Amino acid sequence: MEEKRKRNSWKEFSVKHQPEWSNTIELKNVLRSLEDLPALVFSGETRKLKEELAEVNTGKRFILQVGNCAESFSDCNGPKIHNFMRIISEMAIIIELHTNKKVIKIGRIAGQYAKPRSSSFELVNGIELPVYRGDIINDFEPTLEARIAKPKRLLDAYFRSAATLNLIRSFTQGGYSDVKNLMDWKEHFFSKEVSNLNEYKKFEDELSKKTDRISVAATNSSRNDIIYTSHESLLLDYEEAFARIDTTTGDWYSTSAHSLWIGDRTRSIESGHVEFASSIGNPIGIKVGPKYDIDELKQVINKINRSNEDGKIMLICRFGLKNIDDCLPQLIDRIKQDGLKVIWCCDPMHGNTFAHGDLKVRSFDEILKETTSFFKLCKSKNVVPGGIHLEITGEHVTECIGGINEVTLENLKEKYFSKVDPRLNATQAIEASFLISNIINN
Repeated sequence: MEEKRKRNSWKEFSVKHQPEWSNTIELKNVLRSLEDLPALVFSGETRKLKEELAEVNTGKRFILQVGNCAESFSDCNGPKIHNFMRIISEMAIIIELHTNKKVIKIGRIAGQYAKPRSSSFELVNGIELPVYRGDIINDFEPTLEARIAKPKRLLDAYFRSAATLNLIRSFTQGGYSDVKNLMDWKEHFFSKEVSNLNEYKKFEDELSKKTDRISVAATNSSRNDIIYTSHESLLLDYEEAFARIDTTTGDWYSTSAHSLWIGDRTRSIESGHVEFASSIGNPIGIKVGPKYDIDELKQVINKINRSNEDGKIMLICRFGLKNIDDCLPQLIDRIKQDGLKVIWCCDPMHGNTFAHGDLKVRSFDEILKETTSFFKLCKSKNVVPGGIHLEITGEHVTECIGGINEVTLENLKEKYFSKVDPRLNATQAIEASFLISNIINN
């Protein structure tokens, strides 16, 4: 087969936010090992995702992209993966039931192990240390030895991603996404809280009335259910190892995840991250913050989506509540002006982060207010608000204030476990699903 891409072409461009590996010879050996290992996902599934994404702008489907800010190796754990399955399944059913849209479930899971950092070093207890960049690179423990970037961690990330995917596939193919498992999803540590939510009581009543009627169809469809995987395409050496030719089509795909996204810090037209994304067939998310340059952004979109095809590009807007009213309408106008085909998604998390002492915090109310503004502005501009991108966990953490479990600034430290950014806890995620459903319908 004729190659349609040049391997490592991204190295001819600017590549930021890469670690300084401790041993370059070891890195080369690890990358060769990764190239020989089986793919994590199948190109046929990736094409199916793109087909489903192409229906978002028709109003038939809605994207629910959720998961950890940054996965830890310890998250490759049966109960934690089970918790994630419970949360994403219940969120999807809530949105589907209330909006009559088929939800495309995309997890920030099985590979979201790296994070860009604004500085290479940080002060911990008065000592300057290399910054923590995610478990795929170094360890969170604040010691010099732990913070060394070790190539063998790339292999650890691969095997944990494979194990996580294996359990997710076992759950979905075994019918765990069937709505008849609602009570199992609910019987969790958030059960008490959501049971007191009026919307949840109505949801249970409505679903129980429909369950008998739809059980056969739901059971059959649940056995074909897919939870697609995604992560930020940050470590390009790692990603290159999983760029492979699909033997059925001859096209190149990333096989590390079904969908990759480019962060707001790495989406320059001169970046290796954009070059890499332009060379694979996967759907690509592009994060857009308030400081975007519209002309450059259009160049990036055109480079990645040369054929201007539906289902290829998700513009994930992360403006923040203070900026969205000024930033989003202009962006929509300019993208429409050029006839560029994109899916409009809202990331209401990253633009609403503030500091409280030494902790990063987000407000549940601000997250929902930005989401409301996003949908209102999209509809006023006659574009489809196509998806939501949230950082959540299936655990009962206290990292975002607000919500029905009334997390406050005073009790943040009770269960603040995130190594990077604050996440919605399980109860807040379920509550958000009801509110997002109402926003979609308004």
